[in-house]
Amino acid sequence: MAIDDPVALPSPPPLRPMTTLRIAVAPLVSLGAAPSGERRFVPLGSGSVAGPELNGTVVAGGVDWQTQRGDGVIEIAAHYVIRTDDGALVEVTSQGLRHAAPAVMARLARGEAVPREAYFFRTLIRFQTGAPQWLHLNRVMALAVGERTASEVRLDLYRIT
Repeated sequence: MAIDDPVALPSPPPLRPMTTLRIAVAPLVSLGAAPSGERRFVPLGSGSVAGPELNGTVVAGGVDWQTQRGDGVIEIAAHYVIRTDDGALVEVTSQGLRHAAPAVMARLARGEAVPREAYFFRTLIRFQTGAPQWLHLNRVMALAVGERTASEVRLDLYRIT
């Protein structure tokens, strides 16, 4: 069978709802043009974490680093901390992409409300912690479907099983 034959590929891994994060965002800060595109960052404030597998708060002080590429795609590299309801600290790293038609991206940049179905916003999430009750998160990868508003980012996380 050919490698691109869909019959030859294994079934995709299932996704299981894990949690939803709502994180306050400060205004974007641009560092200007760089060889790979415009480098910029968004300071992350506090937020909520609520779902079937993980609950708590987002600790203010994280950063969402971005590269606005020449083709209009935004590369995302976020780094922040979750404090679970039992007080444990969990480091979160996220790598992803956001893109859409230029008119949609312009609306998002102006802080307008845009339905999440109108653009692609996906990240791969990894966790790190030393808290004994949460050590299983060190082996988890999650796919996040994101939504951006003028004042917050919403991430619905799905555990890749």
